[in-house]
Amino acid sequence: MDPVSQLASAGTFQALKEPLAFLRALELLFAIFAFATCGGYSGGLRLSVDCINKTDSNLSIDIAFAYPFRLHQVTFEVPTCEGKEREKLALIGDSSSSAEFFVTVAVFAFLYSLAATVVYIFFQNKYRENNRGPLIDFIVTVVFSFLWLVGSSAWAKGLSDVKVATDPKEVLSLISACKQPSNKCMAVHSPVMSSLNTSVVFGFLNFILWAGNIWFVFKETGWHSSGQRYLPDPMEKRSSSYNQSRYNQDSYGSGAGYSEQASLGPSSDEFSQQSSGPASFTNPI
Repeated sequence: MDPVSQLASAGTFQALKEPLAFLRALELLFAIFAFATCGGYSGGLRLSVDCINKTDSNLSIDIAFAYPFRLHQVTFEVPTCEGKEREKLALIGDSSSSAEFFVTVAVFAFLYSLAATVVYIFFQNKYRENNRGPLIDFIVTVVFSFLWLVGSSAWAKGLSDVKVATDPKEVLSLISACKQPSNKCMAVHSPVMSSLNTSVVFGFLNFILWAGNIWFVFKETGWHSSGQRYLPDPMEKRSSSYNQSRYNQDSYGSGAGYSEQASLGPSSDEFSQQSSGPASFTNPI
């Protein structure tokens, strides 16, 4: 049997039916969508500058931009409508920090989810040994939940800045020739941002998955087990109270029977009187 088959036979794929491993598999898949839709993006827009002198016009000005969205480095040339001169401009803004942080979190979350899923399937015994695996898993899950929240929020703000900076109206306002009413400037093609919007959605979905998985990882730790160990058992408490009441009733019944039995016998005074009766009768004689 080849090594791959031996490894597959040794693994317990039933673990994927449990919430812990199933959520890890979803996290792995959603992390791929998150960094692929953001890190693999490339788009652009097209502008048209129609000068009074048609020979100076440029009806197809292409402006391309891509990840990591260092827009201030994206340059393009436009006509000045004053002869053959050209004006060199650049877009405004830099959203590289938020975009790169988001993609970095997504890549490391993917790698950890992949490793954790393999451990759940093939190394369950070592994972639960000494409670070290669940504790590490719990801490990493909490950290990644926080990173997903911060990264998704930062990238949502960065994407908003990218949309503003690449808006055709905003770009046309940078062109000096478009400030003259005699020239006609218009947007031929606007950038498509659907994949970037999807990346933000997957970012917050990853946060929900990781935050929800905190409870299932916590249940594997010794903290949850020790907490359950000291919880009072309702059935045990009910049984102890019932036994205590039975003991009180038995004690009361035995005490009452003893007093009743004692009352049935003659008292010491009556016995002394009965024994002294014949003595007083014989003395006169």
